[in-house]
Amino acid sequence: MNDENKLQELTSEQTEFRREIGVFGGVSIIGGIMIGSGIFYLGSYVLDRTGMNEGLALVCWIVAGLISLVAGLCYAELGTAMPKAGGRVVYLDEAYHPVVGFMAGFTDWLIGGPGSLAAVAIALMTVARSFFEISDFGIKAAAIVIIIGATIYNLVGVKLASFIQNISMVAKLIPIAIVMFAALFVGKVSPDLSFGSASEYAASNNTSIISMMAIAIVAALWAYEGWTNLNTVAEEIKNPKRNLPLALVVGIGGVTLLYTLFNFAIMKVLPHETIVSMIQSEDLYLGTAVAKQVLGTAGGAVVSIGMILSMFGCLNGLVLAQPRMYYSMAKEGHFFKSFAVLSPKYHVPTTAIIVQCILSCALVLARNLDQLTNLVVLSAMLFNVLVVGAVPILRKKYPNIERPYKVWLYPISVILVILVFIGLFIQGAMEDPINGAAGMLVPLAGAVVYYVFDRKLKKEKEEK
Repeated sequence: MNDENKLQELTSEQTEFRREIGVFGGVSIIGGIMIGSGIFYLGSYVLDRTGMNEGLALVCWIVAGLISLVAGLCYAELGTAMPKAGGRVVYLDEAYHPVVGFMAGFTDWLIGGPGSLAAVAIALMTVARSFFEISDFGIKAAAIVIIIGATIYNLVGVKLASFIQNISMVAKLIPIAIVMFAALFVGKVSPDLSFGSASEYAASNNTSIISMMAIAIVAALWAYEGWTNLNTVAEEIKNPKRNLPLALVVGIGGVTLLYTLFNFAIMKVLPHETIVSMIQSEDLYLGTAVAKQVLGTAGGAVVSIGMILSMFGCLNGLVLAQPRMYYSMAKEGHFFKSFAVLSPKYHVPTTAIIVQCILSCALVLARNLDQLTNLVVLSAMLFNVLVVGAVPILRKKYPNIERPYKVWLYPISVILVILVFIGLFIQGAMEDPINGAAGMLVPLAGAVVYYVFDRKLKKEKEEK
């Protein structure tokens, strides 16, 4: 394929998929995956890392959201210029080398997608313990049933899966909104939003406010994970050159506003001394404490329902989005051919969806929740760095390609996001060296697999 034909294929909106995801569907995929149970407890980590300074903690939530938004706009620029299924696999192929894109996709296929599904399913059933007794094995068995169920209805087309994602998105926001607005209106505490105590904490701990903010922003960024998945379904989005960036901006911007207001609502209800005492005693679920205080005995149930709905939306979004990446790898010729076959009736990558289900169920049985979470995040982090770095590379490589949206404040914004993601990986790898090593070794194994398929592909071409 010559360069002109290749460019036409990358920028074309023609597809074998059905374009049935609108703007709200795109926002639901982003918000559905991003907003999980973390909204109820991650604020504790951010507060702890800012020396319990509430004003600085809120600033960190906003900055983390802005970083995620800029990174999302990098994906928006790439996705509107090349609206193809597979997301970052496509961009890494073009910016660097097909082996780099394959390594990203292989990592997602082996541990990223299945590991996320397994972790969310286990967490969902763990929360369900608040309603009925269930053993550790029962949690894993039920998690497998949930994964299989979500896989089955995703096999009958993106329209049904997208509809369920929309419904779950609205449903999860209702209990969160009830807690948040009740807290905002009922709360009588006036939070101290000055930075004075942060300066004192920094001086007494031989550090700086900038360093404190850096590690707090890293903690907040865990809550924003998930926005990268929208680009994997680019070929199923209606009018992607308009709706893809719009969904990214609305989705990430809306989640940033939600996280900031929710954490401010916590400060309006719980006195600062109570927050400090809870975090020091490792009772991190500040959102749950707020719900119980403003809603009484019903508060715990509202929070549990909100967490279950949040995680179900996350799980459904992953089942919907991830297999499109494996489809892209196979379509390019370096993965199992069956992954590139779409169902003639439902127009979904059936084999890729089923295999993801099998791997997810295996990981449910093999690992615990904490191991799965760290493994997934660290395995994906380096490729986020490379995708953001692909923006300047592809601007130089394809200067005349249509780019309906461009990254704001380029190139400063791109450099900043790259540095943040690198810092996030280094910190995570230092805290969990085993999973950090896995995050490096699995992509390298992917490179080996790529060259095995590449050799086979070249041999087939020579024989024709």
